[in-house]
Amino acid sequence: MRDVAIVGFAQSRHTRRYTAGNEVEMLMPVLHEVKQDLGIDQRQIDFTCSGSTDYLSGSAFSFVQTLDGVGAWPPISESHVEMDGAWALYEAWVKIQTGAADTALVYSYGKSSPGSLRDVLSRQLDPYYTGPLWPDAIALAALQARACIDAGVTSQQEMAEIAARSRRAAAGNPNAQLQGSDDPAVLLEEPEIASPLRRHDCPPVTDGAAAVVLAAGDRARELSDRPVWIRGIDHRTDAHALGVRDLTESPSTRIAGEKAGVNGAGVDIAELHAPFTHQEVVLRRALGLGDDVDVNPSGGALAANPMMAAGLVRIGEAAQRIGRGEGRRAVAHATSGPCLQQNLVCVLEGEG
Repeated sequence: MRDVAIVGFAQSRHTRRYTAGNEVEMLMPVLHEVKQDLGIDQRQIDFTCSGSTDYLSGSAFSFVQTLDGVGAWPPISESHVEMDGAWALYEAWVKIQTGAADTALVYSYGKSSPGSLRDVLSRQLDPYYTGPLWPDAIALAALQARACIDAGVTSQQEMAEIAARSRRAAAGNPNAQLQGSDDPAVLLEEPEIASPLRRHDCPPVTDGAAAVVLAAGDRARELSDRPVWIRGIDHRTDAHALGVRDLTESPSTRIAGEKAGVNGAGVDIAELHAPFTHQEVVLRRALGLGDDVDVNPSGGALAANPMMAAGLVRIGEAAQRIGRGEGRRAVAHATSGPCLQQNLVCVLEGEG
């Protein structure tokens, strides 16, 4: 196996509504920033991979237009996944493992503001049984939250505490959309929007983008004084049909964590892609994370949830903190699909 490191990361200022332009114009400053920080241009990138979804833009093959922002001339080696950018990072990591590339640019983006995101996400459901019922994403998460509460996995009090902690953490993150220091007791006075979920239990609708640069071995050390190494990465999928799985657990996360080498112990930082408060509890249990782990110091997806980029942001945020010496070992997690259906886990370690 080749040693592969994250050597660059950039993200946008995540907002409720990006009105200054389209997806390309939202993405271009992020791409320019990550390359300029490393002192490279597209000619030094061996492979480029993106993550997005046509459902947000409302047009087929919408990712092709973003190649104008990347710079596709001279011709580049490029690929795309209809998933969060964390899965694009996995493809780029595999490409480097094959020896076909030494460097890779990974980017992802999503403008959720133009439509009704909670309804758009219902199109992820199976088209025969669940999809025709049109349950939106909030309703499905509420079913999972109720199951977790009834099973004693979490409580509304703990969920409010997670929301409050996330907003406090986001106060130190200039890219976060939601920031603050709300008291859990005050949050619990809010009305339910889909029992048992309140607004603070749900992610904000966010427009945003992110980019990561990967490099192998000595090339990583040339590009960065403090490369952050990917020590393990894996992704798994649970059953598509919600009725055939226990929504209070996440076996795909557990297995991906085991394959990636999490093992609970020795983890300093965890950036978990938990769009809903109760999902953080499910993920912590699946990964065996103790109370000593700093979970979502960036504020997580509860502070900013750019669709198709939030998972890649978790990896980038974790890498940045390891690179700054705030911890030695980190776990980054990404999810896609209803009720934590698909999950990716990445283990990161600092140099030396």
